[in-house]
Amino acid sequence: MEYTELEIPDVVLIEPKVFGDHRGFFMETFREDEFNEKVQDVRFVQDNHSMSGKGILRGLHYQIKRPQGKLVRVIEGEVFDVVVDIRKPSLYFGQWVGVTLSAENRKMLWVPPGFAHGFYVLSDSAQFIYKCTDYYAPELERCMLWSDETIGIKWPVTASPVLSAKDQNGTLFKDAEVFE
Repeated sequence: MEYTELEIPDVVLIEPKVFGDHRGFFMETFREDEFNEKVQDVRFVQDNHSMSGKGILRGLHYQIKRPQGKLVRVIEGEVFDVVVDIRKPSLYFGQWVGVTLSAENRKMLWVPPGFAHGFYVLSDSAQFIYKCTDYYAPELERCMLWSDETIGIKWPVTASPVLSAKDQNGTLFKDAEVFE
């Protein structure tokens, strides 16, 4: 696999080696020893799988007190995936980075603990898989407003995105609980 640190150095884009022929393809999607050496020494405890339709935007979500690191990838369709650094001591506090993840490009993104995360579906539908370093704790889940101008994410939206009630009512960055 190829590991590339993005503009926020702790966020890593991972491109697996894909071996294909007339029968299909094979690729490793996670290898603990390599990941721990090249990215971060972590232990994954939960895998999640979601499906969303075109124009749906999920996020910006995070868990306070028990932050989750996430290794995310798309197995069907295409999304614009975004992370925001909400670690107050970080040089990158309040900055964001976004990448396109798709079934076609097979790229994966490492979202470290201490980041808010969200994605926007570009294709007719998308299936999204992510490995988490801590268990989901709904009482600790927080949501920042996806369109907060302070953060200034340049979402590739062509119309009003479809949002959950939680995402419509996300907290502004200036009022959000962050990691001290």
